[in-house]
Amino acid sequence: MVRPIRRVIEVKQNNNTRKVNVSTSTASAKTEYMLLFRGEHWDKGLSPEELHPLMDRVMAWFEDLQERGKVKAGQPLAEHGRIISGKRSGTVADGPFVESKEAVGGYLIVHAATLEEAVVIAKGMPTLGYGITIEVRPLLDECPIFERAKRQ
Repeated sequence: MVRPIRRVIEVKQNNNTRKVNVSTSTASAKTEYMLLFRGEHWDKGLSPEELHPLMDRVMAWFEDLQERGKVKAGQPLAEHGRIISGKRSGTVADGPFVESKEAVGGYLIVHAATLEEAVVIAKGMPTLGYGITIEVRPLLDECPIFERAKRQ
């Protein structure tokens, strides 16, 4: 018997946070893909009359993915954090800088049979027309560097 994995994620809508149950099958042969949502504050300049229906469309998109068993996990990301860099020294700096058009604002992990299916899922995101971009990447079982090191 296949038991579904049940998770609860928090979704923020119209200054309210609600919990959403996410259920996925452990027997899925599908690959997982990460959708990285990039861009500045796409909602800047939208009136409440424009923003609220758009957020309803975003929630409908997300809930449809959930109902079809496509969602594994997802979270918005805070605007602040730290960036670690440097050879062996581990330099720490404030960041990421949200004024950058490349700032990652959140992610969603979805189940899809192919990269093309994951792209179709991403193309359904209603906020694409408001200046965001979505990077779609397959999740790997193992780091490619470890795989290369094993072959040497």
